[in-house]
Amino acid sequence: MNAFNSYLGVFLLGGNAYCLIELLYRARTHYSMFFCAGFAVLIMYYIYSNNRISPFIFALIGAAVITLLELIFGIIFNLYLNMGVWDYSSVPLNVLGQICLPFSAIWYVFSLILYYVFKLTGRA
Repeated sequence: MNAFNSYLGVFLLGGNAYCLIELLYRARTHYSMFFCAGFAVLIMYYIYSNNRISPFIFALIGAAVITLLELIFGIIFNLYLNMGVWDYSSVPLNVLGQICLPFSAIWYVFSLILYYVFKLTGRA
């Protein structure tokens, strides 16, 4: 399989998997989350494939990537387009109600799990 197909597959799987998690956890999702998660997993796959780093450093980078993408998507979809996809204003240590420290910690755990998913599936 060529690189484009591999990256496309990772993007689609990442977007779909996250939307499924949201549907199971809060019984709703939004199409923007498909793209945000797809890009996040794609970036993390690229990092995993091209670097030899520890799982904990990978998870730290992953949490930063997801948090940054969440901020970008939040500014676009929540603040600019007023779609109300999520609102962290009531969560401690939030920035503009779009990102917050507790969810960055969750993204760290997701990233750590993703490291081992990539490793188990032979990705890289």
